[in-house]
Amino acid sequence: MEAAVFISSLVDCCALIFLSVYFIITLSDLECDYINARSCCSKLNKWVVPEMIAQALATLLMLGSMHWFVFLLNLPVASWDVYRYVKVPVGNMGVYDPTEIHNRGQLKSHMKEAMIKLGFHLLCFFIYLYSMILALIND
Repeated sequence: MEAAVFISSLVDCCALIFLSVYFIITLSDLECDYINARSCCSKLNKWVVPEMIAQALATLLMLGSMHWFVFLLNLPVASWDVYRYVKVPVGNMGVYDPTEIHNRGQLKSHMKEAMIKLGFHLLCFFIYLYSMILALIND
């Protein structure tokens, strides 16, 4: 049972790593003017809710299997994703808004957030991988 939790968390983490890399590539394309702000934001906003669901799934899996350290490690990121989604101002296109993405350094902060999430998901990947191997050896 424990190995199945970590295998599903590992697959979920791989999807989150892919999404983080996708966000970084799309934001860097906007920074280099390869795509316009509207298409960049529509591409990224399409993946905000699936990212939030995947992060919440990993958090709930750790809560359900009573792995408290990993649960507490995932909780701030899941909370941040929900907070960011709920705090979208009325009238904006979504978390990423084309009219505001170039204002006040938002592009740089979105890029920094995507890089931090990539590092976090890579750390979680290795934690899940180690825990999965340990669970498979113990079974």
